[in-house]
Amino acid sequence: MKRETISDLKRLFQNGQLHDEMVQELKKDDRKGVQKIVQSYEKQKQKEAELEIKFEEMCQYEHRANSNGKEFVAGVDEAGRGPLAGPVVAAAVILPRDVKLLGLDDSKQLTEAMREKYFTFIKEHATSYHIAVIDNQTIDDMNIFEATKLAMTQSIQKLDIQPDHALIDAVQLHGLNCTSESIVKGDAKSISIAAASILAKVTRDRLMKEIHNEYPEYDFASNMGYGTKFHMAKLEKIGVTPYHRKSFAPVKNVLKGREERRATESV
Repeated sequence: MKRETISDLKRLFQNGQLHDEMVQELKKDDRKGVQKIVQSYEKQKQKEAELEIKFEEMCQYEHRANSNGKEFVAGVDEAGRGPLAGPVVAAAVILPRDVKLLGLDDSKQLTEAMREKYFTFIKEHATSYHIAVIDNQTIDDMNIFEATKLAMTQSIQKLDIQPDHALIDAVQLHGLNCTSESIVKGDAKSISIAAASILAKVTRDRLMKEIHNEYPEYDFASNMGYGTKFHMAKLEKIGVTPYHRKSFAPVKNVLKGREERRATESV
């Protein structure tokens, strides 16, 4: 191999054009800059190997279901159980068996840019997916747990291809037309649930940004409806929006406090 400049080697590395045989030769090069490139290459290969191992671990539930004769396995997850405002969103995803999603994990552990990238990939490559949205009024009517189960059930039932088995993040669902299992912290253990987690969270975040445009004072685009100190201060000062969950204690308390003040002022 001809003696490349360090700049050329950096460019080859950045473009993914270095390979093991070239690196073995570069290890004989005594230039410090070259050895730094070799070290970076080996760290990258190590990270890729770790991601491969993690990916295989996260496919175990899917592989087991497939080996038991379940052809279509859906992962199911939700986003938005805890916030004081906005909908709860659930997604169900059936992935092809040969899909490769290295680095996919619990959506909360990824950056927004990474979630957006996976969101697009999953929608383009999924065998089938559906996203269900349950608004805050329905949450108030039936409570958040039941609303979450409703969203999850709808996301499964409205898939274009009905699953033979469903992997569900930490919730037991009944009345499905397929077998199912609940997996605690499933978004970090199952690749299908992790994919559903991405679709649910990105969809809900986008909805909260739309609500932010209506009520920018609450900064929903940043807090996503969670009860942050800023959000609570605005809730106390300005009051409740049509998107707030009135059955949630912090919102209920604000409403009660404002009613009591109005009653006192009218005396």
